[in-house]
Amino acid sequence: MTETPLPASSAASPLIRLAGVTKRFGDADVLTDISLEIAAGETVVICGPSGSGKSTLIRLINQLDEQTSGEISLDGRALASLSSEGLRALRGDVGFVFQQFNLFAHLTAGRNITLPLTTVHGWSQADADARATELLTSVGLPDKADHYPDQLSGGQQQRVAIARALASRPRILLLDEPTSALDPEAIGEVLAVIAALAREGVTLVIVTHEMGFARRVADRVVFMDAGRILEIAPPDVFFTATVHPRARLFLDRVLSPLHGATDE
Repeated sequence: MTETPLPASSAASPLIRLAGVTKRFGDADVLTDISLEIAAGETVVICGPSGSGKSTLIRLINQLDEQTSGEISLDGRALASLSSEGLRALRGDVGFVFQQFNLFAHLTAGRNITLPLTTVHGWSQADADARATELLTSVGLPDKADHYPDQLSGGQQQRVAIARALASRPRILLLDEPTSALDPEAIGEVLAVIAALAREGVTLVIVTHEMGFARRVADRVVFMDAGRILEIAPPDVFFTATVHPRARLFLDRVLSPLHGATDE
């Protein structure tokens, strides 16, 4: 693996740390010997070909899946040692945005945000409603609280999903291909919201094929292939002087004008 090191102060106290992590499904190794440290306030973009293990990696950080071996820690706490109560508390610190929105179809946008606050985190309804109003305003949807998901565009639904993930004020936000199901106009809307979060210092780990966005927003880019991390570098290095041949091939493909017609 090729890596441009973090500054010493960041590397000394990572918010997220994975050490020698492997994940197997049956006899298949989906992730192999993954080691990665992410500092508080950092924006890290994970990219690579389809099937390289990117989504599995971020699901492990939130313990939606469990690693087969190796250690994952958040702010110095080993996740494997947490009780079920500890895991619930963890998920208050780690928000997750899925590819397919995962909004409750029978609930309004506002209720999609307030429900986990009142049922999981113990907020009063009044406080949860105020938080939902604040968040919908911040993602550019101040007038959509009473709209149901089927009354919203794809981009609007994904912005509601981001607002929901931010509701409990998590320290970390994980985003798994947040624009993959969107049309070009909606992609721009969602990426603008994510870029604003990066400027605010939210710790972001983003799986995406949007390389222009990665170049503008990421502090570091992590390239994965076949379940391994092959390169880690700042975007100015990754996009102009990437070292690993698989990373160069990937960039040649995704940055090609014909990419839309030939991508896997």
